[in-house]
Amino acid sequence: QVQLVESGGGLVQPGGSLRLSCAASGSIFSIYDMGWYRQAPGKQRDVVARITRGGTTNYVDSVKGRFTISRDNAKSTLYLQMDSLKPDDTAVYYCYAKLSGYEYWGQGTQVTVSS
Repeated sequence: QVQLVESGGGLVQPGGSLRLSCAASGSIFSIYDMGWYRQAPGKQRDVVARITRGGTTNYVDSVKGRFTISRDNAKSTLYLQMDSLKPDDTAVYYCYAKLSGYEYWGQGTQVTVSS
């Protein structure tokens, strides 16, 4: 079973950048499909980006060209580089891992985009 801890959230002005990290422990990181979800106040949790264990990525349309998901298997860490941030990107961002139908979640990190 993998444990996930997110970091890197905070307050940023519109147009700014943040990089989220998700440190994994307790299992072999490289075998998991990974991803980032977000949940804004009063809304459901939605996918932002995913990366397979083979490195294939996909993104929700609203972040394409602005966000980049990546993974460093040697460091057991997942990243989300977020550029050109907008107020609509404000949410709690969650890291998740999936393997053989099982899903694991981090505790979330708050991202607030505001002037």
